[in-house]
Amino acid sequence: MSEPTPITVPAIGGAEDVTIAEVLVAAGDEVRADQSLVILGSDKASMEVPAPSAGTVMAISVSVGDTVSEGSVILSLDSAKNDPAPAETSPPVEPAAPTPKSVPHEPAVETRPAPVIEPSVALTAADLPYASPGVRRMAREKNVDLAGVSGTGRNGRITTSDVEAAASGPSSATGPGAMGTIPMPDVDFSQFGEVEHVRLTRINRLTGENLHRSWVNVPHVTQFDEADITELEAFRKSRKAEAEAKGVKLTFVSFLLAASAAALREFSRFNSSLSNDGSEVVLKKYVNIGIAVDTPKGLVVPVVKDVDKKRLFELAADLMDISSRAREGKLTPADFQGGCFTISSLGGIGGTAFTPIVNAPEVAILGASRSRMQPVWNGEEFTPRLMLPLSLSYDHRVIDGAAAARFTTRLGQILADLRNLLL
Repeated sequence: MSEPTPITVPAIGGAEDVTIAEVLVAAGDEVRADQSLVILGSDKASMEVPAPSAGTVMAISVSVGDTVSEGSVILSLDSAKNDPAPAETSPPVEPAAPTPKSVPHEPAVETRPAPVIEPSVALTAADLPYASPGVRRMAREKNVDLAGVSGTGRNGRITTSDVEAAASGPSSATGPGAMGTIPMPDVDFSQFGEVEHVRLTRINRLTGENLHRSWVNVPHVTQFDEADITELEAFRKSRKAEAEAKGVKLTFVSFLLAASAAALREFSRFNSSLSNDGSEVVLKKYVNIGIAVDTPKGLVVPVVKDVDKKRLFELAADLMDISSRAREGKLTPADFQGGCFTISSLGGIGGTAFTPIVNAPEVAILGASRSRMQPVWNGEEFTPRLMLPLSLSYDHRVIDGAAAARFTTRLGQILADLRNLLL
């Protein structure tokens, strides 16, 4: 054998302390070139580190839950010089594997940075549950039959979280019947007519799990309001040519970011998180705001950093950047970290109001629907004004109704007269 080669974390967009989500191989495993070795990532972005060549895994240097940065060693590999890489592989077989189950292949759809190299063949579990050796070992220790576990990882891979949920019972799971509720009946819809089964993307599944977890843990209340943005819209249009000259598109969301940051500075409870034990509120001295982006692969919420320190054209440039990278699948784990508050704007699609779900551990989320001209009484007569519907959902454990009404009122004042941003 040749001298083992250390395999390190490649460039990950400047992100640091990225979590090891899964270790896909074990010491002694034979791997092919480009086979995924570990998965780095967060709830909504993941990145696979591939093998640079075929060979034998000599030692693993990381475990699930460890944090790494660019250049960190994850394992050592003894490269195979003469043996051709096999055309197709299955997850490693262990003698004590549980009852086999077939897992259908799902195309890779999660948002991930450019260095990811996809496997060249469909990964099917064939004669095993689709899980890494470490996960199967954990399942044996916890007496969990993987044949009955639905994987939430990539391509249906069973993760440590899936095993933990199965071991803890339905009360701690995030799927149907979670939190002690009665599960929905399993209906065979094909008995009523033709149907088609479309597998949810990984982003769809993870988003659903996160929203469900927030819904069952956070007491939601939604405050509805309107903001007069007549003058704001006129100002935005008047600066369109200047923005284009700077290479940016000055959208309404840029103004909504700036106004929200000002309101968050004034109402610190909205820029906080509740501690896990519920005994204290963590007030944040920075203002990072997540923006919900609709992509072909599902909804993602990248975060714009230091919003309160940036001018409008800077915010517009940031929005163009994260929206473009989101739709191209090039966001990194760092793009999703550090959020304090979230904005979900559906104005470009339609609607009059909605009830967005809090992006926990944040305590509030702002929804914006389509603006429309309405007659507004000015004390003497009705005049046409462009009104923006606002929907603010909040965690009632941290924020009460009076504070929510004050927040939306102040936000409306800022949007109605941008000079309020200077106060």
